Amino acid sequence: MTSRRKHHGWQAGELAGAVQAVAKVLDEYVQDSQRGEVPVLRQTPPEELIKGLQMRQCISAAGMTDELLAAFITKYLAQGTRLHHPGYMSHQCAIPDIGSAIADLVHGVSNNAMSLFEMGASGVAAELVVSEWMLRKVGWNPNDAGAILVHGGSLANLTALLVARHHSFPEAWQHGMPQNAVILAPASAHISVARAASLLGMGSRAVCTLPCDHTGRILGAQIRDSIKTQQCAGRTVMAVVANACAAPTGLYDPLQDIAEACHAEGVWLHVDAAHGGSALLVPELRYLLNGVDQADSITWDAHKMLRTSTLAAAVLVRHQANLSQAFQHGADYLFFDDNRPGPDLMHYTIEGSKAELGLKIFLNLAHRGEAGLAEYIHSRHQAARRFWKMVRQRKTFEVLGEPESNLICFRYADAPGPDSDQLHIAVRNQLMQQGTFHLASSFVDNRRWWRATIMSPSTDDATFSRLLDAIETCWQELSMGKRGHNS
Repeated sequence: MTSRRKHHGWQAGELAGAVQAVAKVLDEYVQDSQRGEVPVLRQTPPEELIKGLQMRQCISAAGMTDELLAAFITKYLAQGTRLHHPGYMSHQCAIPDIGSAIADLVHGVSNNAMSLFEMGASGVAAELVVSEWMLRKVGWNPNDAGAILVHGGSLANLTALLVARHHSFPEAWQHGMPQNAVILAPASAHISVARAASLLGMGSRAVCTLPCDHTGRILGAQIRDSIKTQQCAGRTVMAVVANACAAPTGLYDPLQDIAEACHAEGVWLHVDAAHGGSALLVPELRYLLNGVDQADSITWDAHKMLRTSTLAAAVLVRHQANLSQAFQHGADYLFFDDNRPGPDLMHYTIEGSKAELGLKIFLNLAHRGEAGLAEYIHSRHQAARRFWKMVRQRKTFEVLGEPESNLICFRYADAPGPDSDQLHIAVRNQLMQQGTFHLASSFVDNRRWWRATIMSPSTDDATFSRLLDAIETCWQELSMGKRGHNS
């Protein structure tokens, strides 16, 4: 096939040929990853990768044939992180399913930036139906509540807190934030909460830590006292933030107790359910989110347990008016009275343009069915419980607590002293260097823990056994090396 660089428009069959070539590579990539016979990740330095993949030469070359494209993608994928791999148990990123992968391709071709209705009517329709579905899962009436999809949980938390700001300080959009505003959140709150406070002009110091137990879970009985303490100090609590579930531990805060306290004090409650909100699909797990329907706003990421590729997150607001009033802007080149047949979703979000996020979630739901997604979520929770039991059976390990999600925090038992945390980090690094397992890490109760996030459908009990064996071997090797170095 000749170079494509001479053609400014697409030639007949050009996309089909490229997609077919790359689709074959991607299918082999997923199958190889699921078998676990290749490294779960490689961490080659960027400059070495640029040279090895000949990236600079590709930019200046005459173009790629389908064969060259497929060869490049093969080498490119081999140097990344394989989320489909059974040894992937690290960050809370979805193992993408076919529906969202197809949606990414559709958007990549059509590029309907559907924040304006006229830029993608079908994209708006997909977002509206997905938003309606999510609101009903929470227990809200879509006629009263509101929702918007955004690019990621960090932007979702920022958007929700901006809505909370309008609720507490309606003049803030024009006049800025008062100096006495604070947010109350657990120490385990996602980093995006402190970032949002800074971006909103409050400063990260305006995020005040709530009382928690040793696992980082909010003590619901002390919420009202915390609010009153701030009020007595002359501060206004703009919002209380609760986790469902916490990123470092996978544990849920007592939402019902927190909601009752916030309502009694007239304080906005935001629930960060980015990871754990998907438990709403599973009847056996819904109890974990008891009280979530009493929140004022919720973040729920589809690009975690709903198997949607990064990024797709929802901001859900109990009263739609709060969402629509929070953004006060005009642009006469975009918005004017022309009797549009559908809504401009840009009115409800920080973003100007955005991808067809609703299509990604919709096709995932449509491809497997809601029941299929629920089965996946339940299976990963059950796998986490089996892993937790296996860890407890080995006396060399201890666990933070009983898991409430697909996250488990565990560490080497009887490993006190200043070197213990560093050894836990060293074990994780060695496993990654070997390419066998990819774990995350959390710092809870003043100690370093390994965090296993059971996401991949390929991760099974045999994987867990191999992981624990590998950790014990690494620990002994590194401990002996440490003792030898110290002697």
